[in-house]
Formats: sequence, structure tokens, C-alpha cells
Amino acid sequence: MFPTVNRAGFVVHVKAGIIIFVIVLVFMLPGSVRAQKRIHTAFFEGTDYELNVYRIYGKEPGKTLLLIGGIQGDEQGGYLSVDHYADISLAQGNLIVVPRANFRSIVAKRRKINEDMNRKFAEDPKSNYETKIVAILKKLISESDFLLNLHDGSGFYSEKWEGPNRNPKRYGQSIIADVDIYVDPKTGKTIRLGDMARFVSQEINKNIKNPRNHFHFNNHQTKEIASLHKEQRKSATYYALYTYGIPAFGIESSKALPLEQKIRHHNLAINAFMDYLGIVPETPGINLERPALNYLVVSINDSLPVVVKNRQSLSINAGDTIMISHIESNYKRGLTADIVGYGTVSDIFKKIRITGPTKIIVRKDYYACGRINIKMRGGGKKIAVDVAVSDQQKSGSGMLLYKVIINGEERIFENEEHVKLVKGDKFEIVDVINYIGDTSDLIVNLKGYVGDPDNNTGEDRGYVINTSRDLWKSYSLEKRGKYYQMIVENNGDIIGKLFFDLEDPVLKYIVLGTENGELRGLTPGDTVLVDADKPWKLFDINTNVVRNAGVKAFIAGSGFVRRPVDIGKPMAINNIANSEADKASCRYRLEIERDKIFLGSVTLNCSQETHNEK
Repeated sequence: MFPTVNRAGFVVHVKAGIIIFVIVLVFMLPGSVRAQKRIHTAFFEGTDYELNVYRIYGKEPGKTLLLIGGIQGDEQGGYLSVDHYADISLAQGNLIVVPRANFRSIVAKRRKINEDMNRKFAEDPKSNYETKIVAILKKLISESDFLLNLHDGSGFYSEKWEGPNRNPKRYGQSIIADVDIYVDPKTGKTIRLGDMARFVSQEINKNIKNPRNHFHFNNHQTKEIASLHKEQRKSATYYALYTYGIPAFGIESSKALPLEQKIRHHNLAINAFMDYLGIVPETPGINLERPALNYLVVSINDSLPVVVKNRQSLSINAGDTIMISHIESNYKRGLTADIVGYGTVSDIFKKIRITGPTKIIVRKDYYACGRINIKMRGGGKKIAVDVAVSDQQKSGSGMLLYKVIINGEERIFENEEHVKLVKGDKFEIVDVINYIGDTSDLIVNLKGYVGDPDNNTGEDRGYVINTSRDLWKSYSLEKRGKYYQMIVENNGDIIGKLFFDLEDPVLKYIVLGTENGELRGLTPGDTVLVDADKPWKLFDINTNVVRNAGVKAFIAGSGFVRRPVDIGKPMAINNIANSEADKASCRYRLEIERDKIFLGSVTLNCSQETHNEK
């Protein structure tokens, strides 16, 4: 497929014969022609990996900053932030904006499809769609003065170990560079990336009240032999710095933060770098409205198109071909229409033959924002007259979404989705979100739970449910206490369901160490020798529980009461024993539990030789 160029309101469909001309137009326009221009280029249009590039030129010349978002599709904060800059106007300087570098992985909400796209900038013998995208990105890098690659990273970066979620190996809330100071061997120019990142971090942090969420410079020292991040030698930032000698940074907001906060922090970083480069905006804007489909424009058997609104049904004959030519939504970018069971993840502009009932799911990135049912009318001629559009038959159903708070975190689930829980999780069914009708008359009933035993109405919204003790096993699906269902009723009709899949908490391993940095990973049932007088620390507990919510550690022995153990806090065996007899036995258990559910333990023994010397 060849790109479509939208320039100053005009759309040019690129033919094979003029493809070279258009590429030269996009990449080689002189500054006097480009002034006050906006160019939109769609590469690989109509494929699942369509790449949209927006070039914005300021009224006055200046530096060119390249923004890349969504190179890994499960990092929403980055690409939703970059998307805000596709419509910006500039008084000075230029932007090249790539909101969704890996659109296919964004729709799938996965880090990668075939390969990690951010590991394909070095020499790469493999050929796939990621290779094609990276070739375009490399060209854009060559046309830029500066690169920001926007990501969402794990935990919180810290120069020192503060805990399993805040340490030097985490990425969140950091500005990453491949080196502190770089001297370009071609030009002799010195680039002080560390100074740039520290300055921008200070500017960002002025607008972040919680110091625990402040940004810091994260030097990966990627080229060094001792680097912990050698895989970054294949990344976009490394390629930009070491191939073209341009400053390049990875901006990492923490995945632990709410989505709106991640977007805001990314925007603060972009704005601070723009200010540093002298790129002056005219029209900033942020849109965090919930995505919603208004209607689709659909053509059947090449006839005149019809408009089908969200939640309506389209009745056709078996064997008809349909083509979706337009998606009208409250967003312009990141939209796909998926005819379930046919075509691919993005079926817009494709003629597809339909042989049975199905539905069209419209997504904004990965989020399903609309649905249209396709029904069969039976036999008949394939003519436009046989097409019918109708509303849903059951009133009050609409597009159901469910707001649920799990361990204090609010989440939204789609109808009939499966919610993964671990025994000991606490959750509250807050409400049903219905875009058509009022939800106050609906009955939301979690089978196997009674919120008010004295007045059991079947309505279970608003109760905090402890999965380790509040659910009745006999009412679970398959009667094993593993799967529970919530049903939504309207006037006795079941209009929606949500499923809760419950698994047992599992202790995978713990990490023990000493203050001098010695670390050891231990699995349940292991025994480790320790020095009774030397302080040791519990550095990490690894379980299948999200963020280890409710997971606690205790030290236990034959001669004293169990005591809690805090992660990262030093503790010496002899300091916790209550008597000389306790010290003599020198055998203890480090026990891990969650909400009184025992997960496992490891045994701490004093080294016999060391103990006899004391």
C-alpha cells in the first residue's frame, strides 16, 4: 500500500507512478515552503499496521523534535500523550509526531506482535511488518534534531535500592539516556545528555506535588561492558545518538500511576523539552473524553452507503459483501473497525463477504467504544433494498461497562469480560455504565455473595467483598470456588454478565540479602545459613498477587511470638530472640501469608561454625 498525504486540508491518494515524488515532498521540502505547513502522511494505509506521521512546521524556523509513541503497544500513557501534539500549531520550530508507531500491538494491547519493535534498530536480518515501520522511523530520525521516545515503565526508578518496586532496575518516572556525555566522533561536538535530562527533570518536578513521583535522570550506560541494559543497543534512542549524533531520550512514566496522571507527566516532559529547544506552541490541547462511536458508514454489495448508529443492528442476506468506509467518533485517530470472525483486526475500506451473523467492534486503540450487530435475513437477492437497520430489541441494555474497585484501584470492564482475581483480593462492584438508559433500576447480583443477610434483595453494588472468606463455594460455577458470575437484570431479563476467575495466591520466591549487597533468591521450603549477629534484609517477595497487595512476612521460632518483617528493614537473629535458649536453637522460619492464607516459608539456620564462635 502507498501513503495518503493530507496537506493543508487536501488529500492526495498516492499512485505507484508518483510514490518517489511524494516521499521527496514529505522529507525534502525547503524551509521557506514548509513554513506554517502541516503534513499528514499515512504509510501502509489499509493494513493492520498503518503508520500515521504528522509534520508540523512553525511560522518561524527552529529545531525539529521527533515524538514517538506506542512503539510498544501496552504503554497507553506514551501514545495518548503524543496524540495530543498531532493537532498543535507552532509559532516557532518544528515537530514530527508519530502517535502510534506500532498500531497493531496497540489494538492487541500487547508489547509486541512478532518482535519488540524497539529492539530492531540495529542490523536485523528478519523481515516483517515491524521492519517496515522501523525503516520509516529511521528516516524520520535522520530528519530530526532531537528524539523523545515515550514509554510507560515498571515501578519507580531510584539510584539506590529502596524496595522491589523502587530501585535501579526499574524504569518509571525517569528520563533515560544511553550515556551521560557523548562526543560525536564525526563532528567533535559534545552532547551533555545528563545535564539536559537533569534540567528537564527539575522543570517537570515543579508541577508534581508528590516527591515520590518525581522524575530522575537514568543513565543506562548502554555501550559500556558493565551496562545492565545492553539490549538497548538495538533501540531507537541508541540508533539516533550513535548514528546521527542527535540527543535522544526515553521518557518513562510509571505504569503504577493512573492513566490520566501518566499522560500529564508525559505532557510535562514534552513541553519542557520543547521549551529547552525553543519550540514555541500556539494551540495546546488535551482531550481525555471517553471514546464513543457515533455511527459507521457501510456499503452493501457496492450500493449507496447507509449510516448505522452505535448499538443498532444491520440486517443483510447471507453472502452479501460489506465495506466500512467511515467511522464517526469523538476521536479522529487510533480507530479500527473489526468484523468479528472475518478479515483482520482492522477491516475499514475492505470488501468482506459475510456468511453468517456477526458483529462489528469499533475500537479506539485497544478500547472497545462501539458495536453494531449484523443479522441474517435468510435467502434473497443481493440488492440494497434487502438491507435493514434497526435498534436493539431489549431496552436498557446499551453498551454495558462495569466499574469495579480491586484492592483500592478503580478499573473498567466490558460486558462478559473475565476479571482475574487472587484469593484474598478485595473488590467492590461500584456501578454499571450504560450509555442508553438509567442504571438505578437494574439489579446487579454476584452469585455466591450476599451483601445484606437481613435483607437479601440480590443487589450487590457498594459492598467490599473479601474473596478469601465472603464467597460461597457452592454457588460458584462448577462448584469448585474458582469461577463466579455477576449478572445484570432489567425487569427480569438478563442483559449482562461479568465473570470473576479466582486463583489461589502463590509464593514464587523471596530475595534475602545482607547490607553489603549479597543477595540470594529462595523458593518455599528452602533453608539458608545466616550469621546470627549480622543484619539481614528481606529485599523482595514475588507472588502472583498484583503489587503484593495484603502480602506480609513474619519471623517465627519455637521460643517467641511471630513478628512482622518489613521489606528493606535490617534485622539480626540474635536481636529478636527472647532468651539464650532461643539463641541456642538458632532455627527460625520466615513465613509469608496473605489475609491469613499461608503461602509458604523458608528456614533460617545459624551457621554452626559461626554460631559456636559467638
